[in-house]
Amino acid sequence: MLKRSCLLLLALLANGLIYAQTTYLFVGSYNDAKDKDGIYIYRMDMESGRLDKVCTFSGILNPSYLTLSSDGQYIYACSETRTPGLGSVSSYRFDRRQGAITLLSKQPSGGDNPVYLTVHKSGRWLVNGNYTGGSLSVFPLNGDGTIGAAVTILSFTDSSITERQKSSHIHSTVFSPAQDYVFSPDLGADKIRRFTFNASQAKPLQADSFIRTVPGSGPRHFTFHPNGRFAYCIEELSGSVTAYKYNRGRLDSLQRLMAHDSVPRSFYNSADIHISPDGRFLYASNRGVENNIAIYSISKNGTLTLVGYEPVLGDHPRNFLIDPTGEFLIVANQISGNVVVFKRNAQTGLLTKTGVEVKMQGPSCLQTRTYND
Repeated sequence: MLKRSCLLLLALLANGLIYAQTTYLFVGSYNDAKDKDGIYIYRMDMESGRLDKVCTFSGILNPSYLTLSSDGQYIYACSETRTPGLGSVSSYRFDRRQGAITLLSKQPSGGDNPVYLTVHKSGRWLVNGNYTGGSLSVFPLNGDGTIGAAVTILSFTDSSITERQKSSHIHSTVFSPAQDYVFSPDLGADKIRRFTFNASQAKPLQADSFIRTVPGSGPRHFTFHPNGRFAYCIEELSGSVTAYKYNRGRLDSLQRLMAHDSVPRSFYNSADIHISPDGRFLYASNRGVENNIAIYSISKNGTLTLVGYEPVLGDHPRNFLIDPTGEFLIVANQISGNVVVFKRNAQTGLLTKTGVEVKMQGPSCLQTRTYND
């Protein structure tokens, strides 16, 4: 029986019906100088979580947020962040055969301190949010991986009640499940801005409306449930997660609860938010005092119940991801300079240490992609 199974597997491989696959982890960082490595790529063992360095790229300043083309051939980055007047978006080719990254293009980001990028499912458009500039910009993407000049730049001047909210601060740009809207939390204005998006238009993005969040909350990152019926926002300043019902562009508040386990204080530093691929658990990162991941179960009606907290084994978990299989949760600890891999229990949602950790300066963003070899 075992021999027959092995022969069947070999036959499937020979006929191309089963592909060998390799998973890569992409890391963006605050390298603070162009002569230092800024983008890192690791090969990931999907049994143990082990990370083996493949290549790095220097020559670009602070490539702090990354996203990938749908085929994984191109990397797009927010670059020259935290550098007044020099914010940019840049693109790179990743050659898996050679294990190399090549810079392809760079465009002004349309505002200071770009912090978030997303690619439309058509592969034709890149949407960027500029934190300090309080603006959102849209770029055409060319078939060779290069980025064209921005076709739209929308700037905002709103403010809110805290010291950090004297001006608008766009902190993320997230497509709706149907990718006909873009939702952008504005930390400075306590608003989640909504934009319509029509990929067939020469200027696909148009300002539409917004919903207000609690004054002083500072909405930061935003994610949709895999079923498309719920959305969740992590609020940096209030340290809260707000759940919303979602239907055809409309957000209706469903629940709001704290992401922190410490005593109340006037200022929090929550950062990132993601949902497991099966839609059963939500995770949120807390920087500063706790330096942990808050874990929630998600009920059928979209509400959250706290499951527990997991220390991130580092300082300042700016970004994290759950790999598409749901097996691992990986954290980028910016200040301590380490990327840490946790094993995820699909039944309980809880995390356990794998012992896998890699070091670098200022890791700030993680992306992963699996390729057929």
